[in-house]
Amino acid sequence: MEITEYVKTVAQEGELLADMAERAGTDALVPTCPGWRVADLLRHTGSVHRWAAGYVGEALVEPVGFPEAPELAGGELLAWFREGHAELVRTLTEAPADVQCWTFLPTAPPSPLAFWARRQAHETSVHRLDAESALGVPFSPVDARFAEDGVDELLTGFHARPRSRVRTPEPKVLRIRAADTGASWTVHLSPEPARTVVGTTLDPADCELTGQASWLYAALWNRLPLAGPGVTGDLSLARLWTETAGI
Repeated sequence: MEITEYVKTVAQEGELLADMAERAGTDALVPTCPGWRVADLLRHTGSVHRWAAGYVGEALVEPVGFPEAPELAGGELLAWFREGHAELVRTLTEAPADVQCWTFLPTAPPSPLAFWARRQAHETSVHRLDAESALGVPFSPVDARFAEDGVDELLTGFHARPRSRVRTPEPKVLRIRAADTGASWTVHLSPEPARTVVGTTLDPADCELTGQASWLYAALWNRLPLAGPGVTGDLSLARLWTETAGI
């Protein structure tokens, strides 16, 4: 996907997140994030937006902590969130293509700007699902190509890091197939961090997850149950994912 597509997604998903949060109310519980209320969701995502905008806008090459979110509620908190979201969109839109700044995943798009545009598009999209869960409405559609990209970022980026807890005592193979886009991933599990190969390999799979890319996106990010007819083979690996794959 192009940087401009990611930025457009950041803009759209952030606006939808704010609208859903406003309708639900900042005291509403967020079922997809146990223990959170909508206020926590807005504070977290608003801080992440400001954190990301800082790297790109200030060309920071060393990691810094998240900015502290204010103890606001109601309309004031929503206004704070919208302000940070708008600043992130402006920063990503106006940044020079060759900006150099810190990034944090082992596999990433071809430039720091592409990295942050992609990361914030998926950050905002996943948390939009959370806002919809607080409102109690079905998730809005996720474009299949974008969903495929988000699954890829999760598997080849986040769960390739040493901090990933998705591990098995003995080697196992988890295969993931997007039925609508044709994408597939072969995830090798072991006591070490997962090793994901893009595409289908000859390795026999212990468990297979097959479904529409949008379902895989929500389920692998733990926003929908990883269960049903699309989950076959060793179901304990699906349970392992649900229990240990939270970011």
